[in-house]
Amino acid sequence: MAHLYIFITIFLTVYGQITIKWQVSLAGMPPIVPSEKLWFILKLLLNPWIISALLAAFLASLSWMGAMSKFSLSYAYPFTGMTFILVIIGSAIFLHESITFPKLIAMFLIVSGIVIGSKG
Repeated sequence: MAHLYIFITIFLTVYGQITIKWQVSLAGMPPIVPSEKLWFILKLLLNPWIISALLAAFLASLSWMGAMSKFSLSYAYPFTGMTFILVIIGSAIFLHESITFPKLIAMFLIVSGIVIGSKG
């Protein structure tokens, strides 16, 4: 059950990253004029999806605190490497980004690191 804290942290982090990328992409390029840039950022910060991503980051922090009450940092932290893998997969599914051969190698190395790191 304690591993659920780690899973929730990872899930909420991935959700936030993909959601922010999705909404920033929909908003388009930021304007050059500083006053228009401020309005652009404010509109993003008031976007319900962005708000949900920021809330997810906050909840991920709370969940991580729960994980830290159950595990040593050196055991739990390597699992957060799964966020890299899940963001790559999620961005391919939801944002139609490509998964290249170097990304596949990186994912293999991350999983290998998690396995090795969690053993000792």
